[in-house]
Amino acid sequence: MPRVVTVAAAQLGPIQRADTRAQVVERLISHLRTAAAMGCDLVVFPELALTTFFPRWYFEDEAELDRFYEAEMPGPATRPLFDEAKRLGLAFHLGYAELARDDAGRARRYNTAILVDKSGQIALRYHKVHLPGHREHEPWRKFQHLEKRYFEPGDGFPVARALGGIFGAAICNDRRWSETYRVLGLQGVEMVLIGYNTPIHNPPAPEHDVLSGFHNHLVMQAGAYQNGTWVVGVAKAGVEEGCELLGQSCVIAPSGEIVARCATQGDELAVARCDLDACASYKRTLFNFAVHRQPHAYGMIVERKGAEPPPE
Repeated sequence: MPRVVTVAAAQLGPIQRADTRAQVVERLISHLRTAAAMGCDLVVFPELALTTFFPRWYFEDEAELDRFYEAEMPGPATRPLFDEAKRLGLAFHLGYAELARDDAGRARRYNTAILVDKSGQIALRYHKVHLPGHREHEPWRKFQHLEKRYFEPGDGFPVARALGGIFGAAICNDRRWSETYRVLGLQGVEMVLIGYNTPIHNPPAPEHDVLSGFHNHLVMQAGAYQNGTWVVGVAKAGVEEGCELLGQSCVIAPSGEIVARCATQGDELAVARCDLDACASYKRTLFNFAVHRQPHAYGMIVERKGAEPPPE
């Protein structure tokens, strides 16, 4: 019997700084209801889906910064989302800023994604590993990108069994790194859920701007094909606080083909019927890791961080 998961890539239009959690959660719930009417099993929301992309500002007041984070999940503002998803019988993926505390009471800040199963339980929690941008205030930029200041990197790429398959997550810049997909692929992942908030303008390399859309799909399609997995990439898109964010939310098959894609820069669903068993022909043949990988030749990947050209 085929293992089919009908997925909605639930793109969001911009969230402005003045928008409240209640307003945003109502938009998410609207997506849930539309997805349920379309027969979906899973709704995938983007990175930092509850707030504007706050790393574009430099904050010195920690109390002002804290209001962008969730200290509990679900909390009072997000409980209605969990309740409605459970009522509708939907699983969902949600990206948000997490404020946790370690055993000593110290704040731990993560760019987080969770997968919530149809029973309302958190099946998977992931902390973004590849944090882009910079740590210190760079006033020459029109917009800051202070993820390295406001988050600490996660320590791995876990997977979880849910919806009859094996699921993993990544967040935004993670999608550009081949290691992300390979570590998930080595755990047999069958669907990778990726939320992103991607500014089209890249201040350190503006010559890349015109290629933003091409690069977005290129890396996710390659990751899908080379690991025999479905990939769902979901954007927060449009002009948010004067910053233009890339759209192009999509569902990608294990073949690397895009099978569903959003056409706008606003709130929109791209829906696809995903047969998880379609992963098998890639995992058992071209990308049969147990048969074809040569780990003895890959040591440099983990032994060396930066590129080192050979001696002249």
